Amino acid sequence: MDELLKTDKLYYTISEVANIFNVKPSLIRFWENEFDIIRPQRNKKGNRLFTKKDIENFYIIYHLIKEKGYTIQGAKKKLKLLPPSDTTNKTEIVMILKKIKTFLLDIQKNL
Repeated sequence: MDELLKTDKLYYTISEVANIFNVKPSLIRFWENEFDIIRPQRNKKGNRLFTKKDIENFYIIYHLIKEKGYTIQGAKKKLKLLPPSDTTNKTEIVMILKKIKTFLLDIQKNL
């Protein structure tokens, strides 16, 4: 996920976002409609263009729904109850821990 976000791109297509989370573009469209924190730009053709902030918000949603097991309604309530900085901080911690896990698994394979 982080490799794509390290680029200097301003916008990401729906396919790129779907690849980041290993989901289908239809789920990205669904979450966009369900969560008001996701507001992509549109180009002249009407294609969605997501910013890095949108992707960070998708990660929060992904974490709540796919990893923590929240329902859509539960995730919406959780996002409204928590200050954005608290949710973002927890999400950043989870991302860092996943990087560490990947690194350690790579080391284990090479032993």
